[in-house]
Amino acid sequence: MVNALVPEAAERTPRARAAGPAVDGRTRHRRRQTVVAYLFLAPVLLFFAVFLVLPLGFALLLSMSHWSGFALRDIEPVGPDNFSRLFADGSTFLTPVLTNTLLFALGTVALALTGSVLVATCIDKLRFQGLWRTLYFLPIVTTVVAVGNVWKYMYEPGGLVNGVLNAVGLDSVAFLADPHTALPSVVVVQAWASLGSAVLVLTAGLKSVPESYYEAAALDGAGPVTVFWKITLPLLRPSLLFVCVTQFLTGLQSFALIIVMTKGGPGDATDVAALEMYRLAFGYGDWGTASAAAFVLFVVVLAVTLAQLWWFRRKGEDA
Repeated sequence: MVNALVPEAAERTPRARAAGPAVDGRTRHRRRQTVVAYLFLAPVLLFFAVFLVLPLGFALLLSMSHWSGFALRDIEPVGPDNFSRLFADGSTFLTPVLTNTLLFALGTVALALTGSVLVATCIDKLRFQGLWRTLYFLPIVTTVVAVGNVWKYMYEPGGLVNGVLNAVGLDSVAFLADPHTALPSVVVVQAWASLGSAVLVLTAGLKSVPESYYEAAALDGAGPVTVFWKITLPLLRPSLLFVCVTQFLTGLQSFALIIVMTKGGPGDATDVAALEMYRLAFGYGDWGTASAAAFVLFVVVLAVTLAQLWWFRRKGEDA
């Protein structure tokens, strides 16, 4: 019995010896490829660590500390006191700051999404589509400071907007000086400024809709409204998801346009989270509370984004 097993073992041993160097060679080759890949990725990973991971960790440390923004040795741990201060009685962070932020983002998304869908649908039926897309994209390449100042002058009592209202027999409106109209006025400007990028995305989405669907709808006698609601909008859902998420993120983090046009006023009618963080850190030297506010805004942005993705998936879009 023992002698019968000896030849089989003798036959297996040379095979194992022959396969061993090949397996070791493949393993070494794989390791070399991994090392080379990480060497190529090293600059990007280093940039990611220096400008994202480290600041994020430092902001998390500051959100649990009191610091005036000078020497690092002055950082004083205070635990969750900064977060408690944000939501304490008498604090303006929840109302009106966070409320203004959400209203600003919602208004911007509603106007920009509605306007971009209508404009993209119209452009899709016109000649020289590239020219129209370029014209609507121009506000994107214009600086926010220039856009804000131009609209600020247009909103003045003697500006273009009130001039048009007076021409049709209406009284002038203090758009940026009235607490009831200041936030909607800035929302209109933000929506107008972001219309170009949304139009660009949606016109590309319209080009991906197969013409056969429209031909079949025409054969069935469907009207333009039915075609728009039953074919165009459902097939535009991936593009609409992208526009909706990006516009919401921009609206929730908006800062430059508001500081140029209203500086958060009148009163705190247009005070938003990003502007409040700027004031806390650079105006009052309260970096701990500013960092805590940043993390609260991060949670809000994350929650809104996840809610949007969930809603679109529920409607049948794998985002």
